[in-house]
Amino acid sequence: MQIQDLPYPDPGVPDARSGSRFLWWLFRNQLGGQLKSLAWGLLHFLSISALPFCVGVAVQAVVDHSGRRLALAGGLLVLCCIGSALGDTFLHRSAVTNWITAAARVQQLLAHKAANLGSALTRRVAAGEVVAVSTGDVEKIGWFVEAWSRFTAAAVTIVVVCAGMVVYQPQLGVLVAVGLPVLALAALPLLPRATRRADFQREKAGRATELASDTVAGLRVLRGIGGEELFLDRYRRASQEVRHAAVRSARMWSLIAAIQVLLPGLLLIAVVWYGVHLARQGRVEIGELVAVYSSVMILSYPLRHFEEIAMAYSFSRPSATRAARVLSLERAMSAEGSRDRAGDSLPAGDLYDPATGLLAPSGRLTAVVCGDPDAAGLLAERLGGHPSEEGTSVLLGGVPLDELPLGSARTAVLVQDKDPVLLSGTLRELLDVPASGAVGAEEALAAAQCADVLAALVQGSLGAEDPMDARITERGRSLSGGQRQRLALARSLFTDPEVLVLDEPTSAVDSHTEARIAQGVRDLRAGRTTVVFTSSPLLLDHADRVVLVHEGEVAAVGVHRDLARKEPRYRAVVTRETDEEAALNGVLNELEEIEETA
Repeated sequence: MQIQDLPYPDPGVPDARSGSRFLWWLFRNQLGGQLKSLAWGLLHFLSISALPFCVGVAVQAVVDHSGRRLALAGGLLVLCCIGSALGDTFLHRSAVTNWITAAARVQQLLAHKAANLGSALTRRVAAGEVVAVSTGDVEKIGWFVEAWSRFTAAAVTIVVVCAGMVVYQPQLGVLVAVGLPVLALAALPLLPRATRRADFQREKAGRATELASDTVAGLRVLRGIGGEELFLDRYRRASQEVRHAAVRSARMWSLIAAIQVLLPGLLLIAVVWYGVHLARQGRVEIGELVAVYSSVMILSYPLRHFEEIAMAYSFSRPSATRAARVLSLERAMSAEGSRDRAGDSLPAGDLYDPATGLLAPSGRLTAVVCGDPDAAGLLAERLGGHPSEEGTSVLLGGVPLDELPLGSARTAVLVQDKDPVLLSGTLRELLDVPASGAVGAEEALAAAQCADVLAALVQGSLGAEDPMDARITERGRSLSGGQRQRLALARSLFTDPEVLVLDEPTSAVDSHTEARIAQGVRDLRAGRTTVVFTSSPLLLDHADRVVLVHEGEVAAVGVHRDLARKEPRYRAVVTRETDEEAALNGVLNELEEIEETA
């Protein structure tokens, strides 16, 4: 594959059982690119390694006053230089291609996994870890994939040169052939400690990234409660821990690098000393001594790739482990699993959750009251067909959502979280989402009461006369919480799915606006199935059907006014009444029932 082929039509199914298996899977999927890089690497390294032999032939030709051999040596030097230049150029090109394509494949896999899991992803993995994997970890994984072919070419070159020197000059060649493997493997005893330190550094860096991500996401709240400095101090401490861990890791790698410099120097001294001894005895010619000496010097270049591959693996293995942990997450589904129904049309009908007994009749506005906000969020995810925990599948028109392809399930049922995300861009781009076409942008914005939001966007965007061209900042930070909620609601209404699930869509909106939104949603979604998780009486009063979910089960069903009068658990959630008020209301209700009976 080439860079121009990105993104991949299908990035494949990764082996996410471990970090090492994931790296091996990446390598196998780029075997063609690796072989190409290996070929160019061999051309480059072997051309460089042949230079000393050419120089040795030239020196000996001068000593022997042989013009023919000198010309031959000159021609070989030219060929070696051309081979080295071509090999280096295309080795770099192919190696970088391997790096970029590997990183792009991993990013595609992560993006598909995030789309597959939806909001359940951040419930199972920290958001900061996902950010760290999709940025820095991807680069380190690509580094190892890129470095592997160069390391293989360097290793093959060393073996070939050692064999060549044994044939060319057996007495000195044996010394080099014995010494070079020792140099290549000398750093192995230090690698476990270096790897542990690198893992510790990655762990500290990931923790600091998570802390920074959480701090930035909640900065407005932190400023409101005066906790900004507290979290900044925590981040400073975390960053200092990262710095100390990086220094300790760098010390170990600097020791390995020093060994890679010291030992070749000692081998070079040994070769020169022994070679001079042999030359004085007439057992080695000057040209042969120069060739062997130069070869030892040049072989220090491919030897560096042994250190590089060790560093690349030490840094990429924990990154690959984190990536594999994210990629191993699966969409929770029923025990029967998911069956392919791609050829079927989208189901329609009542939405029913067997686990809680919640029923949302087709074409009706159903409000769900749940005293636990976290439980409400999990139930909303279940209704959308992508729960964070395994269980019995939700049914839409009698069809389990788990049996539908993920795209079909999300087309049929759209879930808007209580904290929706607004991406940066224009309002037109915000509403550039898959939609039925039955609801226009103006209708959706009007139903969500976004008139003042549009005015604020136009005022904050220079040169934007059309509100649709007004720009929205990252995550809508320039807007208030209520304004962000209304824009997100307008986007969901514009999509116009068969079933729309809204989790606290007006929690940050004032009561007057909330009442108009309740009427707008009811009118715009007429004939469509809508489920709203809320405890607001204004929304509950506009619902066709109100369901109370208590301790994971449906406890009462009715309309708002009847439930508020007859159901104390419902009243406790909606009106926030105290125990004393609940007892008094219970007595009054009993008296009313006695009067009605009499």
